[in-house]
Amino acid sequence: MSAAEPRFKAGEALACQGVGAAPSGGASAPSAGEAETNFFRRRSLSIVGVFLVFLAANAVAGGYVGFDFGAAVADIPAGIVWMAANFVPSAESFGKLGQILSSLASTVLVSIAASCVAAVFAFVFAVLGSRSVGIGGPVSIAVRAVASLFRNIPVVAWAFILLFSFKQSEFTGFFALFLTSLGYLTRCYLESIDEVSGGSVEALRATGASYFSIVAQAVVPMSITSVISWVLYMIETNIRDATLIGILTGTGIGFVFDLYYKSFRYDIAGLVIAMIVIAVIACEAISNYVRRQII
Repeated sequence: MSAAEPRFKAGEALACQGVGAAPSGGASAPSAGEAETNFFRRRSLSIVGVFLVFLAANAVAGGYVGFDFGAAVADIPAGIVWMAANFVPSAESFGKLGQILSSLASTVLVSIAASCVAAVFAFVFAVLGSRSVGIGGPVSIAVRAVASLFRNIPVVAWAFILLFSFKQSEFTGFFALFLTSLGYLTRCYLESIDEVSGGSVEALRATGASYFSIVAQAVVPMSITSVISWVLYMIETNIRDATLIGILTGTGIGFVFDLYYKSFRYDIAGLVIAMIVIAVIACEAISNYVRRQII
């Protein structure tokens, strides 16, 4: 055996040792299991951090307004017992059922009228302000600005504003619901028209169709389902809001509830609440049935 052969074997052994063993000073890469564990650990810590921030904000806000969360929780059982003892309708309270149903029907009809009239105007404004079929320019900007303004002002604020002009009347409640519905529906219709009418509008424009033909043959057929769904949703929302509006405007079922509640006739007030709940549930059931039929 030559002298070069031992040197070759020694070099080969050192090379194999260097390839097989990592340097002592280097850090090994984390495995897939360790990376997944670190991800979920960071996520859990983030959730805990957000929860602690929420608790701290709640404590600061409660301390500022003098709200004791522990005392409020402790009073819940007593409040439930009081409601069960006082708000249960009595046999005498059913003598006022005719008055309650008449006021409830008035409230429901005002809500439906405000929603439907607002839907008509909202659809016209949405077509004019749409990016796909709208006029564009200042008209589109104005439509979106007005819709955002009306939508972001609460219906209670509208009721207070309109009370100074129209006093306590059915029209005040109708107008407050109408303005809020107009802003909300215009925003919803803008998004619906922009989403569904792009391809059809371009095809009709390529054939030289007029503006009204494009609206009648592309926008209306493709968005009518969404339009009806939003109107039904708005009716449900307005029936709930109309109760509070009636308390402010002195009309409808809200006025009847406020009258008997302030007269300490809690049994009749409880019957009013029960009728409102039944009306809202019935309206929602009818709305869901109509949606299933048109979709």
